[in-house]
Amino acid sequence: MNYWLIKSEPSAYSWEQLVNDGNTDWTGVRNYAARNNLKAMKKGDWCFFYHSNEGLEIVGIAKVAKEFFQDPTTAERAWVCVNVVPLKKMKTAVTMVDVKKDKRLQNMDLLRISRLSVQTVKPDEAKIICEMGGVKI
Repeated sequence: MNYWLIKSEPSAYSWEQLVNDGNTDWTGVRNYAARNNLKAMKKGDWCFFYHSNEGLEIVGIAKVAKEFFQDPTTAERAWVCVNVVPLKKMKTAVTMVDVKKDKRLQNMDLLRISRLSVQTVKPDEAKIICEMGGVKI
């Protein structure tokens, strides 16, 4: 299993909305690096759900339910999406401040390429994030 981090502004699409919806297509990604990450996702992979701009925190974990397919929000064939379902809410949100403070996470994509909307998370980073958030991996 691989781990990822997906970002959304809570005012656009929040963790709570994902929980209420039960699943969503992760559409609207228009960056090639982020698109390549979507293409690499496999069914069952975990996605840390990060509230960007408002909150700046990892609030939950989603799971990839359907691997990449054409993004229905555009006719351009270059863009894809995946379908995700909520898996676990973090018992304690893991803030950007928390991530920055932890030396073990200094090379995490969230810090290195913070503007990328779909990022990789290494297994050891995933374990640390889960520990910080009070969930079991």
